[in-house]
Amino acid sequence: MKILLPVDGSPFTAKMLAYIGAHDEMFGKADEFVLVHVRSPVAPRVRRAVGKELVDKLHADETQAATKGVMAYFRQKGWSARLVTREGIPGDEISAVAESGRFDLVVMGSHGHGALGALLMGSTAQRVLAKCSTPVLLIRR
Repeated sequence: MKILLPVDGSPFTAKMLAYIGAHDEMFGKADEFVLVHVRSPVAPRVRRAVGKELVDKLHADETQAATKGVMAYFRQKGWSARLVTREGIPGDEISAVAESGRFDLVVMGSHGHGALGALLMGSTAQRVLAKCSTPVLLIRR
């Protein structure tokens, strides 16, 4: 199975990994895992002011921080994972990667704010569910 795992370094990413690790009957070495990390966009004016090199370094550092633990977890399990990085709105980018990569499943952690919280703060998970035709497994709290 080809599985997309959005990672952001949050406790919700850790919950998603714990779920995958606890369900060896569903997930394992034979699966193709792809991690996607969506970086925050940098306004063109800021990019020009600080320079491309600094923005690239900040993005690399952000990606490293968000994925370091996940990659270590995969190495410990003896599984392999490929990393894809994108820049933009997380829900949009995760959906785009899932659609273009023809994944069988997206597994992601969710904050579980509920309808009111999602209305006020937005929800990456809700955006992925709305835009993606790939099945999505949400791991909450």
